[in-house]
Order: sequence, then C-alpha cells, then structure tokens
Amino acid sequence: MTEPAQIEAVVFDLGGVLIDWNPRYLYRKIFASEDEVEHFLTHICTRAWHEQQDAGQSTVKATRDLVDQHPDLRAEIEAFYTRFDEMLGGPLADTVDVLKGLKQRKVPLFALSNWPAETFPAAQPPYEFLDWFGGTVVSGREGVKKPDARLFQVLCTRHNLTPETSLFIDDVADNIKAAQTLGFQTHHFTDAAALAADLTGRRLLPPA
Repeated sequence: MTEPAQIEAVVFDLGGVLIDWNPRYLYRKIFASEDEVEHFLTHICTRAWHEQQDAGQSTVKATRDLVDQHPDLRAEIEAFYTRFDEMLGGPLADTVDVLKGLKQRKVPLFALSNWPAETFPAAQPPYEFLDWFGGTVVSGREGVKKPDARLFQVLCTRHNLTPETSLFIDDVADNIKAAQTLGFQTHHFTDAAALAADLTGRRLLPPA
C-alpha cells in the first residue's frame, strides 16, 4: 500500500471546529421556550435558508424576502444577521490548542469556511487565532460553498496548495467526501483529542 504524501499544509474549517457557532444561543434569549426556538429554526430561519447566504446571497435581501413571507416575525428574523455575533459561543479552546501546536512547529495553516460575507468580520476581533492562517477562504465572499469543488479550487489556486500534500479538517461528512474526491488528505473532526492523535501519527505534532 502506498504511503500518503508528506503533509505540507493543514486546512481548517472554522464553525464547529475552532469556533462554537449555534443560533440557539441567540434565540434562547428571544423566545420563552425551547419548543419555540426549535420551531423557528426548523420552519422559519432554517439551515437551508442560511446556507444560501453561505453561498453568497446578500443577508439583507435574504432577510427582507423572509420578512415578506412572515411579517409577524420581523424582529425575530432580522435578529438572525443583525445579532449574529450572539450566536458565537467563543473559541473551541482544545482545538485552538492543537492549532497553536501546529503554528509553533511552523506548519503552514489555512482556513476554508462556509460563512456569509457580511457576518464574517464579526467573528474576527475575539478570535486572535484567525491571524495565524496564511490565507482564509470564506464561501460568502466567493459565491460558492462547500462541498462544491469550486471553493476548494479557489483555495488551492489562490494559495498554491496541492491537494495530495494538504490535510483538510472539517466536521461535516459531505465536505470531507468532496475534499477526498479532489485528492486531499482528510480528518473528519469529532473532537480535539482525536485530531491531536491523528496529527501526531502524521508527525505534524510531537507525542504527548
């Protein structure tokens, strides 16, 4: 069996890997019960709706169109993007420690994230580790989102990465499959301990 190529760059997803993002953090402040929160996120500001903004649609237009459909929920819908920072629960510290270990060993680091263009800056001030990346590709800015191969191709072209010598880390199975199809080495993220063990096995981090 052929050994994988030596890793020359590590590419991190952000939400769910390095940053705790959950719209429930916001909507638990707005609605009185968990049932109301779940109903709103299942039927009004749905994941599928939000992913359109991940793919480049204007958050202003998306909000206006949804308010037109549900005028009685104007304030709640408008909160999704105007109070987006309240959906951020902070850094996932254990994974940030792993990232810091790679940085200290001077491993080239990059980020590839599904994130609406207008809200991404809101994530930056509290998260100094975003400055550790040699490049960050944000789906909303590019008009295409993972798992579309075109977003991976933007990353590789812009930052001169070779998939076969790059390790891609993401918590979403479909994104991992897309990366594997393009030739990336991958790690399907579940927790920081498993990631650290994998990186140690690849000799990117020293043994604990």
